[in-house]
Amino acid sequence: MKRKPHGAVHHIPRPTAGRRARRQAETRARILRAALDLFAQQGYSSTTVEQITDAADVGKGTFFNYFPSKEHVMAGFGEMQRAKVEQALFEGARAGWSTRQTWRHLTHELAREPGNSPSLVRGLLIANLSSDFVCGHMQRNLALGREILAQLIASGQQRGELRSGLDPSEVARLFQQMFLGAMLFWALDSSSELAEWLDKAFDLFWSAVEAPAAPPEVRL
Repeated sequence: MKRKPHGAVHHIPRPTAGRRARRQAETRARILRAALDLFAQQGYSSTTVEQITDAADVGKGTFFNYFPSKEHVMAGFGEMQRAKVEQALFEGARAGWSTRQTWRHLTHELAREPGNSPSLVRGLLIANLSSDFVCGHMQRNLALGREILAQLIASGQQRGELRSGLDPSEVARLFQQMFLGAMLFWALDSSSELAEWLDKAFDLFWSAVEAPAAPPEVRL
């Protein structure tokens, strides 16, 4: 994917973080992934903060510096997913990918952690709906994610890759519905690989939003 296709995503500048900020981000991510692994193994409700700190090899004080409660871990997962949207746009711009390439890459990146097991997907869905606090954070993260996606959609429309008459915010919402739906159906019936579910859902989604092909030139 190093070759720059026609209509590549515009460059999106990305600030570089300092050493301390990178270490903090790494620690936070380690706690998050340790928690997700435990949620997959034994469920959200059965997992304790002490188990998370043991798995992440951090003290309880460190945990509470990043997450005031176990519920905040779920909010942090949503923020991690939203950061993937920003990262995918950055990588697509740097590599010169088309909107389709960037979007397909993003689809699989979003599924990377939750796609470790069907039970984790089911656990995350239950946890995200377990309280008004977590549900509110999920709604906010989805809304912020749609704002970022809308930039990609509007850029794709300007280059003629996506239908011009579509509302970028609604297309972003449709993508989220497609992704969450594919994850849910895979979690309920994992007889096929998750990648197959995602690719089929993405191809159907893309066929609905891509710009129609230009009619062939007629020569007289």
